[in-house]
Amino acid sequence: MTSTTTTTHAKGMAAQPEPSLADRVTGCLVGAAVGDALGGPVEGYAPEQIAERHGGRVTGIVGPWNGDDWRTARPIAPYHKGDGHVTDDTLMTHALVRVYATVRDHLDAYAVADHLVPDLMTIPRWIPELEADALPLHRIFLAEKWLVARLHYGHVDPREAGTGNIVNCGAAMYMAPVGLVNAADPRGAYAEALDIAGAHQSSYGREAAGVFAAAVAAACTPGATAESVVDACLALAKDGTRAAIEAVAEVATRHRDFETALAPVRAAVASFDTVGPDYRAPSLGARRPSRLHSVEELPVALGMLLVGGSDYRRTVLGSVNYGRDCDSIATMSGALVGALHGEAAVPGDWARRVAEASRLDLRAPAAALTEVAREVFARDAGRRRAHEAAFAALTAAAPAGAER
Repeated sequence: MTSTTTTTHAKGMAAQPEPSLADRVTGCLVGAAVGDALGGPVEGYAPEQIAERHGGRVTGIVGPWNGDDWRTARPIAPYHKGDGHVTDDTLMTHALVRVYATVRDHLDAYAVADHLVPDLMTIPRWIPELEADALPLHRIFLAEKWLVARLHYGHVDPREAGTGNIVNCGAAMYMAPVGLVNAADPRGAYAEALDIAGAHQSSYGREAAGVFAAAVAAACTPGATAESVVDACLALAKDGTRAAIEAVAEVATRHRDFETALAPVRAAVASFDTVGPDYRAPSLGARRPSRLHSVEELPVALGMLLVGGSDYRRTVLGSVNYGRDCDSIATMSGALVGALHGEAAVPGDWARRVAEASRLDLRAPAAALTEVAREVFARDAGRRRAHEAAFAALTAAAPAGAER
């Protein structure tokens, strides 16, 4: 990829320079973090509750749901969600980037056990929602603490450690780096993410991780559009995940304003979502393995990408105002817009406020991951050439007429 290639994203629009690899990686990771921070303070609520609390739809960075009482208010105390603070989605994403920066090659479930788990449980970092230096393990959700329980204390085979965990979007929410290392190779991203996520999730939670990574990789393809990203997902997704994406995409294409899309998108995904109508009171069948169901967050993120026409504000604000697990939805949709269009697609004022409030350098992980992606591609190319030479020797050595 080079920044000199041009493309036209919509009929009648002037051709725009294609973002470079580095720009796409930066846009993706910054876009994910900003989406996460915007969605955090309204996570878990319905669109109607969000509109009532904020006097209308959320249009930017807002404060904690319970104002100054965030330290003791239930059900989310003691986390300072809001005011530009990123959540566990970004913490896990950056942790995975650090694993890539250490291994500097493709990852698998063993890399999670060998590198990600020690990072979470031994190295204190600034945790924005806790407003303190702490181990990331103290902030991540129970479904992510599972990694430590199973891999560090249980010594489970990393490839099988995700079995038994609740099935949710916990693995999918931080898989953007996998798509970036496999930029423009959705199938490779899908396979690698499935391997990595085997340490964390099973069933449709693991599938969502693979498909989201594939979506990011597809978004990095020169000339990609929201529609081509969804098509790449449908070409790889299996079972309920594929059906949910298809159902949501069919509805989303009828809307160009998230206001009119909120209820139809929720209705389209409802039959595939095991959580049920009340996000804070999941059904008894919630989060159990199934070939018929899907996590809610990935199909909705793809749907909002279509509704928003891959415009960052429209796409991410649609994701935020959808409510429910909207920090993860906005993390995913924000990552996809950034990968499609580069860092310039992410509103600079939002990015600056999130970086300052969260005390994070949002660009540093992107710079590190870009270098890893280049190294991995060069290594892959060398491995491919070695395979081609070996295969050519095999076929050349065969007796005449022996090849079938």
